[in-house]
Amino acid sequence: MSHIVVNQNQPRVVVIGAGIGGLTAAALLAHRGYSVLVLDQAIVPGGCASTFKRQGFTFDVGATQVAGLEPGGIHQRIFAELEIDLPPATPCEPACAVYLPGETTPINVWRDQDKWREERQRQFPGSEPFWQLMATLFEASWEFQGRDPVLPPRNLWDLWQLIQAVRPSTFITAPFTLFTVGDALRLCGLGNDQRLRTFLDMQLKLYSQVNAEETALLYAATALSVSQLPQGLYHLQGSMQVLSDRLVTALERDGGRLLMRHTVEHIKVENGQATAVVIRNQKTGEVWTEPADHIVANVTVQNLVQLLGDKVPSGYKQRVEKLPPPSGAFVVYLGVDASAIPVGCPPHLQFLYDANGPIGENNSLFVSVSHPGDGRAPEGKATIIASSFVDYQQWWQTPDYQALKQKYTADAIARLNQYFYLKPETIIYQEAATPRTFAHYTGRDRGIVGGIGQRIPTFGPFGFANRTPINSLWLVGDSTHPGEGTAGVSYSALTVVRQLEAQAK
Repeated sequence: MSHIVVNQNQPRVVVIGAGIGGLTAAALLAHRGYSVLVLDQAIVPGGCASTFKRQGFTFDVGATQVAGLEPGGIHQRIFAELEIDLPPATPCEPACAVYLPGETTPINVWRDQDKWREERQRQFPGSEPFWQLMATLFEASWEFQGRDPVLPPRNLWDLWQLIQAVRPSTFITAPFTLFTVGDALRLCGLGNDQRLRTFLDMQLKLYSQVNAEETALLYAATALSVSQLPQGLYHLQGSMQVLSDRLVTALERDGGRLLMRHTVEHIKVENGQATAVVIRNQKTGEVWTEPADHIVANVTVQNLVQLLGDKVPSGYKQRVEKLPPPSGAFVVYLGVDASAIPVGCPPHLQFLYDANGPIGENNSLFVSVSHPGDGRAPEGKATIIASSFVDYQQWWQTPDYQALKQKYTADAIARLNQYFYLKPETIIYQEAATPRTFAHYTGRDRGIVGGIGQRIPTFGPFGFANRTPINSLWLVGDSTHPGEGTAGVSYSALTVVRQLEAQAK
């Protein structure tokens, strides 16, 4: 039986997952007159961009910075349509301070374009042809993306949106569609510049899940340039949770409903069309089937295959099974006394272990530090969040999970202690998360994070479409174009809303 009272004249949309992608799609659809129900198995909305509180500290679960708040940026556009205010935020300057192995002076990725040009020319002499190529490709790609192309196209309407987004200036990117960053380095005579490659490997791993040799060049051009003006990365006042809270406010204002602690166990398909979801209330154990005219899945592509069960098209299932292994994350959350933070500490840092270091696949730690008055720590205190990509499989196969977790925690804190002053008297609270933690709290298959990797076969025109092979079933989130991050998943949400509306006409 249906538990939801709906206006029978409105098309009914069920959204699976209250991450930023799902909430954005839901809020936009409710604002445009659809009857919307959002379901999520977690306690709070936000998915990998949610927060938790401990002993007066507020910790961002996964995502710690936001792009797309500037005029014309994706969040600004969506919040303007929803008629809600953007959350207060401060630009990150520098966007990141990157410490290469054995070096004590960081490479500062400045938001100011002139400062960043001076920095990279000093740090990587002779590399300017590479950076100029990236800037040229970024400019064309950014203009193109701003015209809301649909990638990859799956029908004539999608193709027409793609064609309309193309301009003569866009064609400059065409010859580079099958290039990786490694190819571009060789093209610019920088193939043997190990220091530059190490820097690029570290940064790209954050944004594309893979290193410079594998990352699609056109994706990298955007990922590496979006932290400079007139764009930029932002630190939200309060916590990352404010982003999802505002989307929920808009959703409910426009008549949409959000049910937390409700698990979608199955997507029903009849004659190639998604027709309903099977829902379980975690508190009561009650199970019911909710019919829908459209189902929007804000889940990983791996989760989508599981939700479809024996109704998943065989070709789609095989494609998902053949994907290279995705990444998991190991994260340490520290609540510290302010004396643990060096003077002038930037909001984001990145450290690389030596080659034999134990943490992560490329031994990199990405670190986010709260600053006074940002709502994440009591006065005189601060938070430090350090994350690293890891092979998720070992966390499910280890005979001693707690010992592995303790080793990773100790190793991470030891590395952080080379920069911060971390002693028993300065660490007030500590906690760690592994792929098993992420699987439990976000419902993501095996706790994988960050999407499917932006290699040539999985990026943009070659990636997974928002339009699935099953009618009325849509995919949003980091498995689709343009990838991970709150800005990326919001683009995918906007695409689905436009596709869904076009189909209804």
